[in-house]
Amino acid sequence: MKARVHVMLKTGVLDPQGAAVQHALGALGFAGVNEVRQGKVIELDLADGTSEATINEMCEKLLANTVIEGYSVELL
Repeated sequence: MKARVHVMLKTGVLDPQGAAVQHALGALGFAGVNEVRQGKVIELDLADGTSEATINEMCEKLLANTVIEGYSVELL
């Protein structure tokens, strides 16, 4: 069983990496990029039958800093 976890900074949290990417895109001539938010994707290869609750626990304890980040789980 595979799962994909998407981790992004919460709305309102400053994203300096996203701002740097936005600036670089503008410098390369890509107009119309109003905002960039950068996150991470974590793919997990899990034992069959692993519950979504277990995956959420992994996120809460290690994969996401829930103070400043939100996450979503996609079962593949």
